[in-house]
Amino acid sequence: MKSKITLIALLISVRLFSQQQAFSNDLMKLSEMMIGSFSSEAQSKSDTSYFDIRLQVYPIWKNRTDGIWLYVEQAMAKRIDKPYRQRVYRLNDLQPGGVESAVFTMKSPLRFAGKPEDVEKLTPDSLSQREGCSVFLQRSGKKFVGATKEKTCPSDLKNAAYASSEVTITRKMMLSWDRGYNADGKQVWGAEKGGYRFVKKK
Repeated sequence: MKSKITLIALLISVRLFSQQQAFSNDLMKLSEMMIGSFSSEAQSKSDTSYFDIRLQVYPIWKNRTDGIWLYVEQAMAKRIDKPYRQRVYRLNDLQPGGVESAVFTMKSPLRFAGKPEDVEKLTPDSLSQREGCSVFLQRSGKKFVGATKEKTCPSDLKNAAYASSEVTITRKMMLSWDRGYNADGKQVWGAEKGGYRFVKKK
């Protein structure tokens, strides 16, 4: 029994070492900051133009070496079981530096609401990548700052032509500003004053 436990511990150590070798320190640190439960409740109470939104980020497919994969849900606090946005992110190192967060969608996403273990049963090739919607992040001191490229992320929500995302991530908070624009460059959806401030709860 003791030898079996030792073997299991050794295999886990080898797997973790292999992952650490595959990914940069910045990539590992960013993923640690992003994983967890977040809330914009405090912001919604101080400014009623913002909603109380809950953001959940779960790690999935932990053994893969083609990136760090995360399952993400956003839902209104009063409809936590009906998230309005469900995505899978793949974090990867860029050369000569920085991180790309590629965005993927899945079919019939509501069946996975609150069930990251069911997302684990999927495979990456069953997802659809949102081409042009990757967020490119750079480390700046103790935080990561990034955005989508200009006018590359298509969107048809509320007659938009394209969308943009700006993100700042710290150990305790994720600031996310998503906006949609029509063909004339006029904003047609998203917060107007600034990004949503999601405070990390755990």
